[in-house]
Amino acid sequence: MLPLSSEPPIAMLSKVLKRRGATLALNGLDLAIQPGQCVALLGPNGAGKSTSVALLTGRLRPEAGEAFLFGGDPRALAGRGRMGVMLQTAGLPNTLSVREQIDLFRGYYRKPRSLDEVVRLAGLEGLEKRRCGALSGGQQRRVQFALAIAGRPDFLVLDEPTTGMDIDARRALWSAVRSEIARGCAVLLTTHHLDEAEALADRIVVIDHGQVIADGTPEAIKARVSGVAIRCRTCLSDAELASLARVTGVSRDGGKVTLLTTSAPATLRELLARDETVDDLIVSGASLEDAVTRLVQAGQAAALQRQTEAA
Repeated sequence: MLPLSSEPPIAMLSKVLKRRGATLALNGLDLAIQPGQCVALLGPNGAGKSTSVALLTGRLRPEAGEAFLFGGDPRALAGRGRMGVMLQTAGLPNTLSVREQIDLFRGYYRKPRSLDEVVRLAGLEGLEKRRCGALSGGQQRRVQFALAIAGRPDFLVLDEPTTGMDIDARRALWSAVRSEIARGCAVLLTTHHLDEAEALADRIVVIDHGQVIADGTPEAIKARVSGVAIRCRTCLSDAELASLARVTGVSRDGGKVTLLTTSAPATLRELLARDETVDDLIVSGASLEDAVTRLVQAGQAAALQRQTEAA
């Protein structure tokens, strides 16, 4: 856990319980976001990320515990006017041009950015007259980012912001987000792109089953798992791979496997001895994605063990 800041948090969840149907989406979750801080909220599908975002933006209310935005109710107009939100599933009106849509949205705020500034920050130069319905998926995401920053927010929520964007557009958005952070804006980021979280966030919060299982800087999160990753294609099963010397974690992505190990030489010797067909072999330091995967696996294994003991 990172040390507490002396500044009051921009947004906070305290001991929150929230159900989605019969499922307990959040189970006593604590989360506080300070001014000028970018927090990446990570975890598997169903971990509680979307529910957390919905509570902090006032779209849901907790069943127990409290949610705060600028010290008050997230549904209050005063707080919502200081927030910018880019949701994963938000749509745009097909018939309005990019310029018309941004100009309309700017009118909702007391002290908005100028139209030209919003267009520049969102990388929309040359697209101002195009109708939103004629934009590509990545271009629509850039318009949605423009709407999120139009009011010069003090709290910016980015839910999978770069989905559908090409590399240049992603990096341009990252640059704009860094500018928002530099002026003191607090940012809550959810993303499945772990390189994005590492590039933007100074704090990583990993949740699973509605609870925080890790909280720290990207470097601190990576330090919690073994420091070397071996990636390859192999015919060995997960059980066989887990039994290799010094292996602490096994995960798969398609046909490739990642082994986390405390000693690459010891693991490689056994791996190559057991499977002479190993291919696409890469050895590198453990990434943030490796660390998050391992932490979630360890948490799920511990939860399963508790259920078994209780039965």
